[in-house]
Amino acid sequence: MTNSEIIEETIVFVKETLQNAEGGHDWFHIQRVFNNTILIAKEEDVNVLVVSLGALLHDIADAKFNDGDESLGPKMAENFLLSLNVPIDTINHVVKIIKFSSFKAGLSDGKIKKKLFTSKELQVVQDADRLDAIGAIGIARAFNYGGFKNRMLYNPSTPPNLDMTNEEYKNSTAPTINHFYEKLLLLKGKMNTETGKRLAEERHQYMLDYLEQFYYEWNPLSFKKHS
Repeated sequence: MTNSEIIEETIVFVKETLQNAEGGHDWFHIQRVFNNTILIAKEEDVNVLVVSLGALLHDIADAKFNDGDESLGPKMAENFLLSLNVPIDTINHVVKIIKFSSFKAGLSDGKIKKKLFTSKELQVVQDADRLDAIGAIGIARAFNYGGFKNRMLYNPSTPPNLDMTNEEYKNSTAPTINHFYEKLLLLKGKMNTETGKRLAEERHQYMLDYLEQFYYEWNPLSFKKHS
């Protein structure tokens, strides 16, 4: 089986598996991350098959939709790739990307775990995934997930928690606006590649502009917009 055929089979598998997924973590999210990955990979010296499979399979069984089980996604990906007779070194690399690419892996109690593995391919997929979490799409996804979890849009009396542990992050029920400060606005500074950093700039600024408009509309009597 050629690399192109492996990727096509993986696309079919992911589409079928995620056909009923929450809107911010569905096939279209995967497709956008895949496209971002290919875009970044054009400027990086990476294994294109590994980054392609890592992008396509990175959310095949997101732990937050599977009772917090962080082992399910890597195992599903491994079993699927084994069924295609993908080389074992490639499978192992892809599985590690799935395990270590998430934002929460970098939080407090996740720091030690994150240091166990790094690669240029992981960095590319991380950047591609993080790009889809910011900007216009990132805002839409944040509120879509907040609605899915029946969270408040905003509550001025509930400040963001800027020092969350992995466990606190997973169990948070805070308003969606808090998520901007707890994750989304932090992502620009966490980009690995020069391409990722460049692409993140505009999306980051878009979120800042959005928040200014949000606070103005929330209370136009007390909030003054910048001219």
